[in-house]
Amino acid sequence: MDDLLKTLRISAAGLKAQGTRLRVISENVANADSLPQSPEDKPYRRKVVTFKSELDRSSGIKTVRVDKVQADKSEFKKRYDPNHPAADGEGYVLKPNVNTMIEMMDMREAQRSYEANLNVIKASKAMLNEAINILR
Repeated sequence: MDDLLKTLRISAAGLKAQGTRLRVISENVANADSLPQSPEDKPYRRKVVTFKSELDRSSGIKTVRVDKVQADKSEFKKRYDPNHPAADGEGYVLKPNVNTMIEMMDMREAQRSYEANLNVIKASKAMLNEAINILR
């Protein structure tokens, strides 16, 4: 029974971590087309989530946690649009460093990880309920 509770804790930590990842990806996608308002401004910078393994001392199990949500330091894209208010002297506007195709792939991966953890929780819950029914 103790192992099932540990499994629930591990999966719950995975759900929380992947939920954070999904929120960050959604923010990236929402800002993929946002442009600065002036040449001095910088566009939205993509964010990435890193994870770490952490020991839960109360239960003695290792769980996944969000380590950091940090900015992706890759280069901004440029678009030639001399009429835009944020265009530089050469007529280029900086665009966010967000590639929506990559974000969609990351979102799908995070979604599948989320679903896998949810299925483990459902299976563990069913096993706990069955154990309780047997003990009655």
